[in-house]
Order: sequence, then C-alpha cells, then structure tokens
Amino acid sequence: MQRLKTRQQFQAVMDGVVVSRTAHFALHRLALPPASSAETDASGAAEVAAPPLFADSASWIGALVPKRWARRAVTRNAIKRQIYTVSAVHAESLLQAAHVVRLRSTFDRAAFPSATSEPLKRAVRAELEQLLTRAASGGGRPPPRRTSRPAATPAAGGGAQP
Repeated sequence: MQRLKTRQQFQAVMDGVVVSRTAHFALHRLALPPASSAETDASGAAEVAAPPLFADSASWIGALVPKRWARRAVTRNAIKRQIYTVSAVHAESLLQAAHVVRLRSTFDRAAFPSATSEPLKRAVRAELEQLLTRAASGGGRPPPRRTSRPAATPAAGGGAQP
C-alpha cells in the first residue's frame, strides 16, 4: 500500500465518496481508473497528458488529522502512525483504490490525558479496525445526504370543499 503525498492527491480522494464512518473517523475512497496507454484524439495523434496523480492501480492510503481535532502534535502523529499501521494490516481486504482516513472529532482529553497513552492507542486502533472492516465488507456505507428540503405538506383541514 502506497502513501498519498501531494495536496492534489488528497484533494482528489476527498472529492470521492465517504464509504465508512465511526464516531471519530471517516474513510474517503476514490476508485482508480485502469492503467491505459497514451490517449489519442479524434485525428489519431497521441496527446501529451499531464502525469497522473496515481502512478499505478495499487492501493493508496493517506491520513488527515486536523489540528482542530487533535491540538497536540504528539497526538496527531500517534494517530497517524496508528492509521498507517492498521491500514497495512487491512491492505488485502480493501479495494484497490485511493483512501483517506480523516479524523472528524476529538478524543476526550479527560478520558485520555496523555497524548501517547496506551488506552488512547487501543481506542484509536479499535475504532480504525471497525472503520476498515466496515469499508471492506461494504456494510459501512453511510446514508446519502439530502440535498433539498422535503416538499411542504398542506395544513390539515384547510382544503377546498367540493
């Protein structure tokens, strides 16, 4: 499993779909196109394409741990290490795609006062295991977001009489 490195790679995956969520993490996935030879235009001449974001069709992983949700650098780094370690274990079960694991809420500092405590590491690892297992099984797909408001219903008893 390769790691995402550039901002463009992360942005491309974040524009993909969220395939699994837990209380603290979300997993974004971008399906990778199959590797193909040089593209040709209508005249048959080969185009010079920009280098692809993802060089091959292997699995890719990235960790996004914002300072907003983990204030201390030692906590952010510990969570990132856990993300990469757990994803390496689950590499075979995940689809060959680009993935980003994003921290979406904070771990309670009252429950985990030390940034590198064993209880915090166990809690992060357990939640990441759950996140990646759901994504591999396909059962962790979140419900689709509603983009429009539901239609207004007329008030009861105020309709026209025949």
